[in-house]
Amino acid sequence: MTWFPVESLGTLIFLEWLVHGVQSFSMGTHPIFPHLIVLSLTILIGYFRLQGWKKRTITRRNQFLREVATENGELSPGQNTTTDRKDPTQDKTIVGFFHPYCNAGGGGERVLWTAIAYLQRTAPNVVSVVYTGDTDVSKEEIISKAQARFNITLNPKSLFFVFLKNRRFVDASSWPRFTLIGQSLGSVGLALEAMSLVPDVYLDTMGYAFTFPFISLLSYFLFPIPIGAYVHYPTISTDMLERVQSRKAGHTNTGEVASSRWKSTAKLIYYHIFAQMYSACLSRADTIVVNSSWTKNHIDHLLTTGKFNSLVRSPKSPAASSEGVRIVYPPCDVTNLEQFSPENREMIVLSIAQFRPEKEHSKQIAAMHLFLEANPKYRSGEKVVRLVLVGSSRDAGDEARIEELRKQASSLGIQDNVSFIVNAPFQTLATWLRKSSVGISTMVDEHFGINIVEYMAAGLIPLVHASGGPLNDIVVPSESGEPTGYHATTPESYSKALERIFAMSAEEEKDMRLRAKAGAKRFGAQEFEKSWEDGIWKKLI
Repeated sequence: MTWFPVESLGTLIFLEWLVHGVQSFSMGTHPIFPHLIVLSLTILIGYFRLQGWKKRTITRRNQFLREVATENGELSPGQNTTTDRKDPTQDKTIVGFFHPYCNAGGGGERVLWTAIAYLQRTAPNVVSVVYTGDTDVSKEEIISKAQARFNITLNPKSLFFVFLKNRRFVDASSWPRFTLIGQSLGSVGLALEAMSLVPDVYLDTMGYAFTFPFISLLSYFLFPIPIGAYVHYPTISTDMLERVQSRKAGHTNTGEVASSRWKSTAKLIYYHIFAQMYSACLSRADTIVVNSSWTKNHIDHLLTTGKFNSLVRSPKSPAASSEGVRIVYPPCDVTNLEQFSPENREMIVLSIAQFRPEKEHSKQIAAMHLFLEANPKYRSGEKVVRLVLVGSSRDAGDEARIEELRKQASSLGIQDNVSFIVNAPFQTLATWLRKSSVGISTMVDEHFGINIVEYMAAGLIPLVHASGGPLNDIVVPSESGEPTGYHATTPESYSKALERIFAMSAEEEKDMRLRAKAGAKRFGAQEFEKSWEDGIWKKLI
């Protein structure tokens, strides 16, 4: 037995070269010889450390699969999988979902759980592993919330979690300056922690493209790990660049920057550099699907204009194909919601969205204030109109945001017309969808908008921002060319749209609700599953 693992011909050749070097330099009298010795030993030690890491990584993976098989009764405790003829772990495939906020309860989580539930039904050999930073909850609590919030049933026997302690690396609050690059580089550190369990297939379902080169590096040293991405929203887009260039204030461009020429110029340079880095990282994915035509246009642009993509991209990258990325619309609970009657609705304007800053809830409250100011008859009495904001709160930042919204409603004198429903279960959400009249959304450049599809399927009249997926994919004219909802941009235009909606005749109102319900059928869970199978799963397995 040798004292080191001689695992390749390369090691023997290296040692022979080292001995030959000793002889060539007259037993160490040449001045460069000590440096060669140090370099050679460093390379040799690095090689042995790499082999040891590789062995430990594969051992952890195999141990995990044995534990899964034992827990599910496929393997008896103490059964030797190396000598038994039938090893139940050999045909297992670990699919890793990188989703640090899996318990957030938003549209991205609906995509995650629907995809996993589909794999559990159709691919029994798959073990789904979610890499999440939700360390304050248990596996059972996460599964229970998926059931309560989305009405999605998950099988705990083939679903496991790797709980990450360093999610702060990707938290925006950790990066008050240079947030984009900070979160992106932070995601690499988080992925490094996640790879305590290396998967056979890696799927990013939250938009952390900077992890792709790291996973590709693992593929080089371990075994091929196909990389797939479901992109909800590009980390950077041409719209963001245009806002900075035109010095227009907004969620991604503060008034302080927009008002300064030199700060705007510096930020524009920073954005252009980041866009090239993001584009190069995206090109490392073997397959990419997106949730809307708006997102597709931006991702296609990034993949085709990146200056370094041709040097680093995966051979299977969508950038190397003529079709580009594919659209896989998110799954929406159309089947259950379309059963709701379009009639007998209360005068409620319903908002369903996580309490995140980009959702711009304050614009909804401002619009409601303008609407009530112009139409005082709707402030109270029989025809009272209420704004009900339903959404999930992820952390203390969201809680503080909700409190600010309450203060805004109070300062405008409409606190009696505005209600907040936080972290509501699915049944409560369904109740509000069944009785509300209007569904409102104010996010600018919303990538898709599952909440808007839910409005339409349930028979609400959608009132959405005139941008992104809501404008181009969802609230579009019916087959006969008639409108299925309204678009607006400012609090004033939202207010005017509300006036038109509540002034409609009963017949006009019912017809629009029915057109909206018909338009929502394109976004059901079955359509998502078929597109998921063709657009991402078949290309990775």
